[in-house]
Amino acid sequence: MTTIVLIVIITALLFDFTNGFHDTANAMATSIATGALGPRVAVAVSAALNLLGAFLSVEVAKTISGGLVDDTAIGPTVIFAGLVGAILWNLLTWLLALPSSSSHALFGGLIGATWVAAGTSAVNFSTVLGKVLIPAFLAPVIAGVVAMTGTYLAYLLSRRRDDHAVGRGFKVGQIVSASLVSLAHGTNDAQKTMGIITLTLITAGTLPAGSGPPPWVIVSAGLAIAVGTYLGGWRIIRTLGKRITDIETPQGFAAETTSAAVILVSSKLGIPLSTTQVCSGAIFGAGVGKKLAAVRWTLAGQMALAWLFTMPAAAILGAVAGWVASTGTLGTVLVAVGGVAIAAGIYALSRRRPISADNVNDPVGAPRPATSNP
Repeated sequence: MTTIVLIVIITALLFDFTNGFHDTANAMATSIATGALGPRVAVAVSAALNLLGAFLSVEVAKTISGGLVDDTAIGPTVIFAGLVGAILWNLLTWLLALPSSSSHALFGGLIGATWVAAGTSAVNFSTVLGKVLIPAFLAPVIAGVVAMTGTYLAYLLSRRRDDHAVGRGFKVGQIVSASLVSLAHGTNDAQKTMGIITLTLITAGTLPAGSGPPPWVIVSAGLAIAVGTYLGGWRIIRTLGKRITDIETPQGFAAETTSAAVILVSSKLGIPLSTTQVCSGAIFGAGVGKKLAAVRWTLAGQMALAWLFTMPAAAILGAVAGWVASTGTLGTVLVAVGGVAIAAGIYALSRRRPISADNVNDPVGAPRPATSNP
């Protein structure tokens, strides 16, 4: 392997790490909010199951390594630039506590860098439309409707039961359903880094076109996302668990079960779905599914804007990084140094108002009741 290939692999694993702590909330936010699992136990369980999930499928990895862009038209430097754009957008939205899509940040960064390097003909827009954009619109809507229905039925079937027994039963159910979401997240999201590393090896001539990820790629991607998950993206956990609605155990169970089912089906079909959008949509659906529940619709609008801008913003960052890196070795070094400096600045800003396992469940301002609940 050349030096640039090794740098790209390391950068891809760093992205995988940010994906882990950015998306921990997808699996565990509701369980932490309801007390079904303690914060530190939750992230440990999620990390272990993310690692296990990485070994269950490679269909999504194949979609990324051989479907989104023309691997014959780009090189490792282009992929490196795309990864830098994706990482910076991940860190920015983490700082703002917005649960944006790590997946769409990755796709946007890669598309932007490829566009600058090889033109629009190197981007497979039909694949982007069919396996990224259309699912991005449908998945959170489907998850929201299913979770809303599940929540409504859960309260309906348990309304004559003892509240304490119901709460205890749903807490046990939440542990199982949250674990399934973690497993599904590892199955879907860890594969995206596998696909990027495999694409890098193909463009460098180390692997033939159409290859799946080698075993060492699967292991390293699974470990990277697991470590990131274990550190806990507490800022986004707080947003999903406490700021959308005051989650109760039946709502948490319905949201997690719905999310796990949607993500596992998409992984089987090779669709690189945004697990963040699925889980967020399910939580909003669970909030609406409880009669007279309070849902923060202003936050929903902010999240929708973040989802809308994620791919274009990451594409711009990837394009800028790709343009600088295309000037040669010095340009690539400048991209690396600049990326590290910006990342360090974002981390320093986050320390001004830190959120950790100790304060992630602290109360927030009361939301306004939703008027359209069944």
